[in-house]
Amino acid sequence: MIDAIEKNLFRGIKLLNNLSESEYTNESIPPYFSSIGCHIRHVLDVFSCIINGFENKKIDLTNRERNQLVEQKIEVGIAYFEEIIFKINNFSKEDLQTEIILIDDLGLGKMEAKTTLGAVLIQAHSHAIHHFASIGYSIYQLGIALPDADFGYNPTTPKHILK
Repeated sequence: MIDAIEKNLFRGIKLLNNLSESEYTNESIPPYFSSIGCHIRHVLDVFSCIINGFENKKIDLTNRERNQLVEQKIEVGIAYFEEIIFKINNFSKEDLQTEIILIDDLGLGKMEAKTTLGAVLIQAHSHAIHHFASIGYSIYQLGIALPDADFGYNPTTPKHILK
């Protein structure tokens, strides 16, 4: 699990290494007008919530850092990726089975559910892929090449659809 998450997050670093600051911060693509940097910050904030909440066995996905510099500076985004990857690699196989309380706001206020760290990391990984797909749309509109053919594609997507 950790290897798959790490591999996907390294795709983000690869993308950032091939963007200019103006491409990274461009907010001109409809319908959401969100920059690539905004998506990157959001994805990594979710992982940060998991890492920060794990010690207390209470992960609150609404408690995001929202560091604006991550959205504005590629080098800060890359450093955030590297920090998250490093910390995720510190989780053990036993940690993945640990029961935790997950908190999120589903639109009607904060709600709690019992789950495991592994289940929450799976959710965060899928969430990252979803946002990478949104980034893929933006980079296509900006005329930038994808960092690799699997960027933003869920591994369960049938390969014939990818053509």
